Amino acid sequence: MSDAKSSFKEIITFAVKEIFDQKGADAEPDFQDRIVVQSAPNPQMGDLGAPMFAFAKSLRMPPQQIASEVAELAQRLAGKDGSPLGQIFAAGPYVNIRLDKSASSAGILKSIAGQGEEYGSLGAAGKKPMAGRRVMVEFSSPNTNKPLHLGHVRNDALGESVSRILKKAGAEVCKVDLINDRGVHICKSMFAYKKFHEAAGDTPQSLGMKGDHFVGQCYVEFDRYAKEHPEALDEAEAMLVKWEAGDSETRALWKKMNGWTLDGVKATYARTKVSFDRFYFESDTYLKGRDEILKGLEKGVFFRADDGSVRIDVTDVVGKGKNEDAHEKVLLRKDGTSVYITQDIGTAISRHNDWPFNQMVYVVASEQNYHFKILFHILRKLGFEWTDRLYHLSYGLVNLPSGRMKSREGTVVDADDLIDSLKASARKAIEERGRDGSVGDPDDVAEKVALAALHYYMLQATPAKDMLFNPEESLSFNGNTGPYLQYMGARINSVLRKADEAGVRPDSSEQAVSLLSAEDEWTLIKLLGDYPAVVARAAENLDPSGLAAYAYETAKAFSKFYQTCPIVAVASENAALAGARLYLAQCTLQVLKDAMTLLIVPYLEKM
Repeated sequence: MSDAKSSFKEIITFAVKEIFDQKGADAEPDFQDRIVVQSAPNPQMGDLGAPMFAFAKSLRMPPQQIASEVAELAQRLAGKDGSPLGQIFAAGPYVNIRLDKSASSAGILKSIAGQGEEYGSLGAAGKKPMAGRRVMVEFSSPNTNKPLHLGHVRNDALGESVSRILKKAGAEVCKVDLINDRGVHICKSMFAYKKFHEAAGDTPQSLGMKGDHFVGQCYVEFDRYAKEHPEALDEAEAMLVKWEAGDSETRALWKKMNGWTLDGVKATYARTKVSFDRFYFESDTYLKGRDEILKGLEKGVFFRADDGSVRIDVTDVVGKGKNEDAHEKVLLRKDGTSVYITQDIGTAISRHNDWPFNQMVYVVASEQNYHFKILFHILRKLGFEWTDRLYHLSYGLVNLPSGRMKSREGTVVDADDLIDSLKASARKAIEERGRDGSVGDPDDVAEKVALAALHYYMLQATPAKDMLFNPEESLSFNGNTGPYLQYMGARINSVLRKADEAGVRPDSSEQAVSLLSAEDEWTLIKLLGDYPAVVARAAENLDPSGLAAYAYETAKAFSKFYQTCPIVAVASENAALAGARLYLAQCTLQVLKDAMTLLIVPYLEKM
């Protein structure tokens, strides 16, 4: 379908330019960018359409008249080579086309079968839309005082999926994880360990716990203890001072407990199919940036305030302060020490030195919108040419029906516990349906269903939206869910298997494909043809939600196709038609599996 869209747009572009020449009007240099080809809202209006509103002012003509003249000229142009795309006609202010089903179907299915795993990567011109782009994606960024939680699940799903989509579209991707492994919050867990566990020699292994869960328990224990003993906070802060001074005992405990947490977190990454190319540690980066700020001070980018601190005026970025005065951001305290944003400035510069990117994507919750506006502004002021390619992929909060989570009170929902709960529910559903003996390893299937439920639910909404995660809804095998995609993938695989057992073979010949004329066949084929454009759009927008919607629509379209267009049942009467339908089923499975991979939804052969 992307090739048809490209060809249709090319013809419309030529026709519009011809109309401008005929009228003696000058077409704007970028007029072709204003020609937008869209899928028609219903089959009666054709398959594709292009509105002509954008040219009414320049041509001094009503859009309906422009559409009529462009359609007439475009139809003549399309038929010049004797193989027209289809019927081009005006529909009000739109130039529409009813594609030649036989030619379009053959082209789309041939591209899918011929390109294999590359299908979806290539744009209309046969090039990968993101080719030549080097994109660094930062996501997850866990603290080493607790395990990954529900919020991390959304962050990780977005980061991993966006990275896969960018790579599919041709970008070179480097996935990075900034481990927040220093600060007073880390020392709180260390204090609790010394207070409640060190004497007993407790370790995650001795207690039968994952390391990140054990350290997270220590963090909760500190909060409970500090409510009755407020001096505990002073002791934790004193421990941080010792850490910064390089105290060997403090550093040894810090290293041991960080190791426990990281082992646990990495186990969760492996379980959820999330991976990274590079790890950065705050303990290595927190002093970075200071020299850059001092260089900027010398150049006049920053200024020294009356109290001796180094600041920048960010009023142009975030507006005026509470009293309508200039909004200033402190970059170095009066004693010369760094603040958090100073570290981020240094880290961004170091990363570009490590792996020269031309785009950097930060997957961070919307609570940090203000921070990133200022960070990008400062880097731009410092003159780094890659700053315009910095992007904050801001996502909304995610909570459970029970309310917002607070890790220090022990009410946070650990990612592992959530997956375990979903897995148990999926296993129960498999048993209730009597499928535990026919799906292979029921535990493995239940685990994959749980991951599908979790990841798809996180990705089907646009990132900016806050969301309420409903575990029961996410596990449904009907409707817009990950398990539904898995079910349809397994169903298509079953169709292919049964056809093979019946001796039906796929037929990819143009003669056979020309028999795919039913409306449900054409609807499915058009959807398959849209896949490259869907991938390109998801990559450009850094938003997997459109891809999720596409996968769901494709699964639904196959279900309807299979209901109305049997394969094995028609083989004895029309072997070519049965073979063409089987070929269409093969292509559908290939595209659906690929989309599921980009959405981190595991494919299952049986369900």
